[in-house]
Amino acid sequence: MANSPFDSRSTLTLDDDVLCRDLVTLRDFLRWAASEFHLAGLFHGHGTDSPWDEAVALTLGALHLPWNIDPGVLEARLLPLERARIVGLVRERIASRKPLPYLLGEAFFAGFPFDVDERVLIPRSPIAELIESGFEAWFPEEPPARVLDLCTGSGCIGIATALHLPTCEVDLSDVSADALAVARQNIQRHDLGLRVRAVLSDLFEGLAGQRYDLILSNPPYVDAHDLATMPAEYRHEPALALGAGADGLDVVRRILREARQYLTDDGVLVVEVGNSDRHLEAAFPEVPFVWLDFERGGQGVFALTAAELDAHAASFA
Repeated sequence: MANSPFDSRSTLTLDDDVLCRDLVTLRDFLRWAASEFHLAGLFHGHGTDSPWDEAVALTLGALHLPWNIDPGVLEARLLPLERARIVGLVRERIASRKPLPYLLGEAFFAGFPFDVDERVLIPRSPIAELIESGFEAWFPEEPPARVLDLCTGSGCIGIATALHLPTCEVDLSDVSADALAVARQNIQRHDLGLRVRAVLSDLFEGLAGQRYDLILSNPPYVDAHDLATMPAEYRHEPALALGAGADGLDVVRRILREARQYLTDDGVLVVEVGNSDRHLEAAFPEVPFVWLDFERGGQGVFALTAAELDAHAASFA
């Protein structure tokens, strides 16, 4: 029996000029892009979770359209240049396996847009939900006055905190000068230069004498096994921001050991360790890590108060 024309990716390949001629409306391009992504077997983990979501993000991003557009726009005819841009982005996404936010130069986090490129991780931390709630679990009456975003990358966690809490001051700290260049772009983009600053620092080394009510960190935490088996999309992200030794805790151990002296007495430390949560509990079985739950998914984020860090200082030494 002859093969179906849908059995082979090659039978579906069309000349890009033909595509740009025959695909006309936004709906046409959404349907085509979703089909291409499904056939290519892409990994979705940088802001989308399916070929359809990825197609929506790509087409709307390419056309600079918001997510909540009127559905009637789906029938709009695209200009030739717009058609070519979408086709080019779809082809590059498939061929390079580069995550879509890098292709678009933008990602959204906690409801805000951020500049991103391959100098920084793509924002995706579940800490966004804590930011949106104003950290009310720990600061029910008054928001934190001073916040540190440690290992800041693009600055998304600290900047989103400053945007949601308009009275707080925020320091963004990173060991990578390249990452801080992106963070400064985002400070400028959101006009926060009076309340947010970027500091070059190997964890706390450049922050002598500073005290914070809240320290937030999404540090490198991927263990050696996970790093070696990650999908191709992740290999476009900076290795410095991902891997952290055999158990993923090389950086987290330093944070636990040093954070207390930079917290106020009523301060709180919140750290994301992802899949390395099991390694952390095995390394410090006597520490009562509070693992946070998230409505939109995500795991491996713990919180410890200054008092709890004091109580278990010997464990972290």
